Order: sequence, then structure tokens, then C-alpha cells
Amino acid sequence: MRINQIDTRQGSANSSSFSNGNCLPYTGTPWGMNYFALSTASSRGAWWFHPEDHTFEGFRLTHQPSPWMGDFSHFTMTPFSGYLGGHSIWHTVSSFRPSETQMSPHKIAITSLRYQIQSILVPSIYGGILQMKFLNSKVQDNGIILQLPGNFEISAKDSRNILFSVSNYADCEDENFAFYVQLAFENDIVLDSVFEVEDGQENQVLADGSNSFKGKNGAVQVTFKTLLKQIQTVRFGTSFISFDQASLNLEREHSMTLDEYEVQNEEAWEKQLNKIEVEHDDPKIVSTFYHNLYRSFLFPQRFYEIDHNNQKIHFDTSSRTVKPGPLYTNNGFWDTFRTVYPLYSLIAVEEYGDMLEGFLNSFRESGYLPKWLSPDERGMMPGTLIDAVIADASKKEIRLDLMPEFLEAMIKGATVQSSDPKYGRQGISDYLEYGYVPLNHHESVNQTLDYSYSDYCIYRVAQILGDQNTSQYYKKQALNYCHLYDSESGFMRAKDHDGKFRENFNPLQWGRDYAEGSAWQTSFSVFQDFAGLIKIHGGADLFEEMLIELCNQKPDFSVEGYGFEIHEMSEMATLEFGQVAISNQPSFHYPYLFSYIGKPWMAQPLIKNLLLETFNDTTRAYPGDEDNGTMASWYIFSSLGFYPMTAGTGEYILGIPLWNRAKIHLSNGKMVEINSSPNKKQHVFVDTVSADGKKIENTFIDHKDLTTGLRLDFKLGIVPHPQTYLPEQLPFSLTKNDLKTTVSKS
Repeated sequence: MRINQIDTRQGSANSSSFSNGNCLPYTGTPWGMNYFALSTASSRGAWWFHPEDHTFEGFRLTHQPSPWMGDFSHFTMTPFSGYLGGHSIWHTVSSFRPSETQMSPHKIAITSLRYQIQSILVPSIYGGILQMKFLNSKVQDNGIILQLPGNFEISAKDSRNILFSVSNYADCEDENFAFYVQLAFENDIVLDSVFEVEDGQENQVLADGSNSFKGKNGAVQVTFKTLLKQIQTVRFGTSFISFDQASLNLEREHSMTLDEYEVQNEEAWEKQLNKIEVEHDDPKIVSTFYHNLYRSFLFPQRFYEIDHNNQKIHFDTSSRTVKPGPLYTNNGFWDTFRTVYPLYSLIAVEEYGDMLEGFLNSFRESGYLPKWLSPDERGMMPGTLIDAVIADASKKEIRLDLMPEFLEAMIKGATVQSSDPKYGRQGISDYLEYGYVPLNHHESVNQTLDYSYSDYCIYRVAQILGDQNTSQYYKKQALNYCHLYDSESGFMRAKDHDGKFRENFNPLQWGRDYAEGSAWQTSFSVFQDFAGLIKIHGGADLFEEMLIELCNQKPDFSVEGYGFEIHEMSEMATLEFGQVAISNQPSFHYPYLFSYIGKPWMAQPLIKNLLLETFNDTTRAYPGDEDNGTMASWYIFSSLGFYPMTAGTGEYILGIPLWNRAKIHLSNGKMVEINSSPNKKQHVFVDTVSADGKKIENTFIDHKDLTTGLRLDFKLGIVPHPQTYLPEQLPFSLTKNDLKTTVSKS
């Protein structure tokens, strides 16, 4: 699929109360340092773009990974022509036609109706180019307006270059954290005036003839001296480090034309999108796949630059100094560990390795492994699930050179309580004493389950490094999930310090002890030991009944834990997939749980229906928050017919492919070919699966087998094909060997 066929507005029709993805229409480069989008309604706060708006406020340079995190280091550029009644966004906004606007991963093309300006913006990794064509030749006053929220500094470097910085963020270790920009024009310009804008009121603080100014909430008018020149072009370089670095980033591209920028960016995207080829009778389904593949290459974003010696450097917000090496930002590991990094382990290994080095730099500089970076640690969501990213990389032999230091970092997070609640595990002393996080800690059930999973991840890395004492200790710790299991209700429940369950239990109640879900969305998050979970449930038959109840009940919920209806509740309720809240990450693995009782055929229609009914390529593309490529990557894996359940095992659970044919071009140069036949809507079951002509007897396939390059053939059917599996044919569990009996079709 060509890059021009991808519309970045996919999943962007959202509000604070309901999410169809909560995506922004990012234009940039894969994993770029900056993204650009149209600002259509900044009055809505973090929801400053909506695809149904017809108001163009300007091109926004954004670093917003999610509306729930907010933006940082952002500003807006608005081309104008003719009369301005003021300089605030209220005064400078223009109408536009969304249907006539191109919003692609590599460029934006828009016509401003008020000003009659055709603009094309093409980004690069550290900058980009904006070309403006002024259609009304009779208007002489042409230029751009810069909206610089927060603290700003601006100066005219010379007659064709402007330097400015902005400092705006929700949270940062450096209270003076700034973003530096150089604008380079092809013709002479005038820095006409600078205003400070507060509540719509303007105060002019710099007039023509002045050199520089520092202020707050700036609106800057830049006018072109060559008044009647129809086409004006501005290039820009950006930096998190300094004005000098922004100038260096710009200098490397200053001779490039608009066409060269576009070809360079188009090739960068095509390189990524060509890594997976899919074929289907319905072109809309193919389009949905490639829109999701685009989304999977957006985060994390580069937070490093290249110095004069062509070495990677970055700004460390903890020490307020420039450090060597890579760094990455805008990533929440509670979400992305599930699907994003497993996808990179197949098709973006080099980038994955660089990201790992960046995450290790975050540890070196802050003292703890990151949890939610934006720009530095925000401390959002339970657990320390970067541990799963590390464990999976170690099993797949990605950056093994970093693993000894990573192991030290993981152990510190598991044993040392930070004085700053943003960092590391919370309630760690209680967890180490009791084996669970008591209910006086927020979201204690999720914390306990996530900690025990992270303990398994430490066990895995220690095992790979040959540290037997550490691996055995954390293997035992990984079973701590058992402490919260309530055999009477069948759910994971919060306990107090005395080991008593919280009273008045309601399995439909969201919040309090659970993160973004109820006991139904939380109690099955035991990735490391589903065999053990099945055992304490009383065996495969009783666990099957629990899964059936999970799927076949109404999507009801209770709001007592939050006190109001959060958007994740609303999204689950509208889907009608029972308590399988595919609208949020904790339920991503639920369809694949049937493989652990040896009945994968029970999941196959569910997977296919989720793919076809809850995803599309429109502005209402997703069943809930897409979250940094996580939901997009869930779609990619599930549509290909296998899913990465447990980090550090190298296993993928077999599902049901959506495609007639697919080709995965692996990072090592090998290829995985996937064929499914017959493949119509009625074919919702897998009859047999073979690898290179040999029938697969297991319910999973191994990463090593995939990376050697092979052909997977799925024979599909219209009725299920029950069969009997031995325990060793089921996916990995820590206590799988304890299952001595055959799991059968009975």
C-alpha cells in the first residue's frame, strides 16, 4: 500500500468521554523526534484536533503521546495573508475543507480558505520544510504567525533567520526544560511584532527594530519583505539541546528542496510499511492493516540528536546536562510491552536494540528504569513492565551486551523503594514482606500481579545470564499472584495487612483495587503461569466455565471505585463482547486463554470477529485508546494468526489469520509466508496448521522457528476441529509440568 493512501486521521474522532482511538493525525518520520498535525480546536485542551472540524488554527509541532498525558514542547505556525484583527488563535483561525486536505504520514497539504494559501509541510527527523503558495496576488501583507505557549524566547538571527525557544510541559525534572527552533526563510523577512496573549488580550512587547524578547504565551508576526512573491518557503531545525544544535540539525538539510524532503520521508515510511505484505479480497481490510502498521512505528520517539562528530547525544533532564548516547521518550510500558516490542523483535530489531540502550540511559540518569516517559518519568500506571520488554529481548538475543546492567536495574526496582513515588515499584516493602501489595495501596491487585510478572521477567534474565541464585529466588517470587486468589469467588481480590479480603466484593466494580477495569479485566493477568492459575481454579473444566462466563455475560460495570463512569467503561459497554474489554490493554490476551486449556477453537471465531467488527480505517477506527501503537500491534499480530503472550518465552500462541496470504520480511533477511484457505467470512475456525508442510501439533510456534524463515499454512473451516493436547503442547507456564493429565476435548 502506498504511503499516500494512508490517512493519518484514522482513530482521531474523539472526546474526553469516549475514545475511538484517541489518536492524533501524526505526520513525521518513523520514530521521529517531532510530529506535526493540524490544530483545529485548541480550546478543547488535549483534544485540539477533530476530523470533523473545519477550522484551521495552524500547523502544530507536537510531542503529545496521548491526550491523557498532554503535550510538551509544542508550538503552532499559521500562514496568513492580508488583514489581521489580532494575533491570538481566535483572530487568526481560518476555515478549510477536510475532504480536500491531504494528511499522510509523510506530508500535510491544505488550502486555507480565509487567506487563500496552499501550504505543504514535510517533516524530517529533526526539522522539516513548509512551502506556502499565496493565491491572491493583490494582497501584499503575507507571512506567518507563531503561537508560542508557555515561556518563550525569540530573536532575529539575521534578515532571514529567526531563533526561538518554548518551555511548556505538564511535568519534568528540569523546571527550565526548553525546546529550541531555528526558522530559515528563502527571502528576507521582518519580525514585525511580538505579543503576550492572556485570556484573549494582547500586549505588544516587541516591535520592528528590536532584536529579542523573553515572555509568556507569545504570538509573533513574521512578514515577508518580498511582498508579491507567490511562493514562500521556510525550513526549520529543532533541538532539545540548544540553539546551536537546532542550527546544526537545520544546516544538514538546508540545501534540500521540497521534493527532496518528500522523497526522503516517503522512502523512510515505505521501508517500514513494506516489511509486511498482506492480501485480501476486501481492500478496506487491507487498508485497515496498513493504517495500523503506520501507527506501530510512531512510538517511542527519538529524544536524542547527532552532534558535530556524528555521535548520538541527548539532554538529561535530571542533571540538566548533555549526555552521550541515545534516549527515547513518549512511551507507556504498561501498554506497549504487550505487542509493540514483540513486533519490533521480528521486523525492527536494530531499532529495538537502540531503544533498549536508550532505556538503560534513562536508568543511569534517574536511578530507575522508566515506566511512562513524557518527556521524562511521569510514574503513570501500575507495575514496572519495562521488565517484560527486557526479558523478551534477552530471550531473543537482542542486545545481550546490555543485560547484566539491566538485571541490576530490574533488581533495584524490585527491592528499593524510591522516595519519589514516580519511580520504581510502590509499596515494595509490603510486597516483599507479605507477598502481595496490601489494599491500602492504590490499585493493589494490579500492582501485585504486575510485580509477580516482573519477578518472572527478572528470573528469565538471570537465567539467561547464568545467575542461578537470582533466577531461583525470582522464580519463586513470580508465584506471588496466588496470594490474592479467592477460591470462593474465583477472582483476584485485595487483601489487608492481616490477610483478609476487602469486604462487600463486587466483581463488576471498576477502580480502587483495579486499574481501568474490574476483577473480570484483572484476574487473568498472570502471563507467567496460566497453568498455575488453572490449577487454583480447580482445573481446566472449571477454568473453561469461567472463560465462558467472561465472554457470554453482558458488558456491565459498576462505578463505585471511581465514583463516575470513565471512558473505558463506556467503550466496553458499547462493544457487546461481554467482559472481553478489547477496548483496553488488560483484555488483549483474553481470547488466547483458551489455548491454555487445549481448546483454541473456542477463541478463533472471537478473534476473527474482534478483528472485523471493532477495527477499521476510518476516524472511528478503534474500540478504545490506541495507546502508542499497542492496539495497532495487537491487530497486526492477531490478523497474522499468532500472538506474543508471555515475554521471555519466545512463544507465540496460534490464532486465526485474516489474510489470504501474508509475507513478513524479518530483520535478519528471512521471510515468513502465511497462507490461509479457504478464507471467507464463514471460515471462522482453524482446521489444521502446518509449517513448511509439516503439521504443527502444538498450540504455539517458537520465535526461533519464525526467524529461520518458514511457510505457515492455515487450513480454515466452518466448524471447529477439537483435538487432544498433551501438557507439553500447550503454551509456556512456570508450573506447566505440574499438569500431569492430558487436556482433552471432553
